[in-house]
Amino acid sequence: MKNWILFGLLLLTVPVLHAETPEEKGLAIAREADRRDAGFGDLTAHMEMILRNRQGEESVRRLRISTLEVKGDGDKGLSVFDEPADVKGTALLTFTHKVGEDDQWLFLPALKRVKRIASANKSGPFMGSEFAYEDVASQEVEKYSYKYLRDETHEGKPCFVIERTPVDKHSGYTRQQVWIDQAEYRPWKIDFYDRKDSLLKTLVWRGYRQYLGKYWRADEMFMQNHQNGKSTLLKWRDYKFRAGLKDADFNESSLKRAR
Repeated sequence: MKNWILFGLLLLTVPVLHAETPEEKGLAIAREADRRDAGFGDLTAHMEMILRNRQGEESVRRLRISTLEVKGDGDKGLSVFDEPADVKGTALLTFTHKVGEDDQWLFLPALKRVKRIASANKSGPFMGSEFAYEDVASQEVEKYSYKYLRDETHEGKPCFVIERTPVDKHSGYTRQQVWIDQAEYRPWKIDFYDRKDSLLKTLVWRGYRQYLGKYWRADEMFMQNHQNGKSTLLKWRDYKFRAGLKDADFNESSLKRAR
């Protein structure tokens, strides 16, 4: 049994070890991270979004999150705000695609209408947070080109550091540097560089837990904006995998009835 386990581990590392150029190795690392998270099907979760301004003042929003894995394409996602009262019922529907532009729609209950998010506006802030619309879409491998930079220890964990460059000309970023641990291929940190190639934001993950014996999800995601002094903390709870979600749970009608 031990030999089979060792053989399996060797197979998992082959794509990275055989990569030759920095670009090939960076892509191999991204593909391996994606492969390890494939097959979860669907999930639901609750999230607390804590917005903090430059003066340290906080406001809190609470959301429900649903995600549906789509075979051969990107994920579908639905985010619904439950609190506070002034945003209750606001909902974002995202169809991520491996190739081409993502589709995003925002339902605003006060106006009782669905607004399509134009591709040119996806670098804008999502509901006043330091996350852009493009940050809250699923991160498909095909949406970037890659380059391996170095190995580096982060928070006591040996990590690959890779650079990824968005393919989409409407992205708000010129490049991103990503720290991925070498044991489980989980992201721990991303530095985002703006269109002038200045450091704009840093995202860190905290408190990973494993679900269904395979899938890792973090308890917290913290985004610090270095240019405006603001930050956003996302606190996740109640992850439920394979909740039985269907395509019908992710359309414009589902936006309006989500409240």
